[in-house]
Amino acid sequence: MLRALLLFFLAALALGADFRLYLKDGSHHMVREYQVQGDRVRYYSLERSEWEEIPLELLDLNRTEKERKARAEEVRAVAASDAEEEAAVRAMRREAASVPEPPGLYWVNGKQLVAIKQAESKLVSSKKQTMLRIITPVPIVPGKSTLELPGLAAAVNVGRDRPEFYIRLIEPERFALVRLERKKDSRIVQKWTVVPVSKELFTEHAEVEIFRQQAGPDLYKIWPQSPLEPGEYAVIEYTEGKGNTQIWDFSYNPDSKASAKQ
Repeated sequence: MLRALLLFFLAALALGADFRLYLKDGSHHMVREYQVQGDRVRYYSLERSEWEEIPLELLDLNRTEKERKARAEEVRAVAASDAEEEAAVRAMRREAASVPEPPGLYWVNGKQLVAIKQAESKLVSSKKQTMLRIITPVPIVPGKSTLELPGLAAAVNVGRDRPEFYIRLIEPERFALVRLERKKDSRIVQKWTVVPVSKELFTEHAEVEIFRQQAGPDLYKIWPQSPLEPGEYAVIEYTEGKGNTQIWDFSYNPDSKASAKQ
């Protein structure tokens, strides 16, 4: 009710603001208000700061009122958009205040925040690359490994193609939403390559574009920019080249109800 009254008040202000009083020849006067008095129109001229009169037959009042109403509607639309944005910000602040203090990932499941357990990963070396390094006298073959999670599905199924999460960072590092690649009995999170001699580490992952809003120190709300395809996903926190990836995994299976079996 209060919001409706505010929007009405803003629209009324827009109608009462300075505007163009159009003549039929296309010219106009900038006026604050006007009054139709029989065959004449009395208006307050902003240019001369005084009341003046003009024959009604010279004016295009239809164009004048159409423009005034369009301006009032524009003001109302902007005010409504601002009000919705402010309401969304207030709602996010209330929601963010309920995020637990421990670092981690929290899934917004309706009105509940569900803590997603940090996954235990393993680094699997490429047997082929290992053999090549053994038989090559000079260390020119890079070491290749995959960072994997056991099992073919996460314990959490979000049930929606645009799930929302809060991540409270462990350290001020990078974070990303990534799609996992299924193997025979595991899921690949990242592919690691160690360059010979320099021992530099390069990581690759299938990153999903996300929106992010900072909700506090080291706290962010994140969600996908586009609907997710069914499959396995994870939110990761990492430092480029450090090999310190932290993982929180989840599934998106639209054929199953959202669940969190942890």
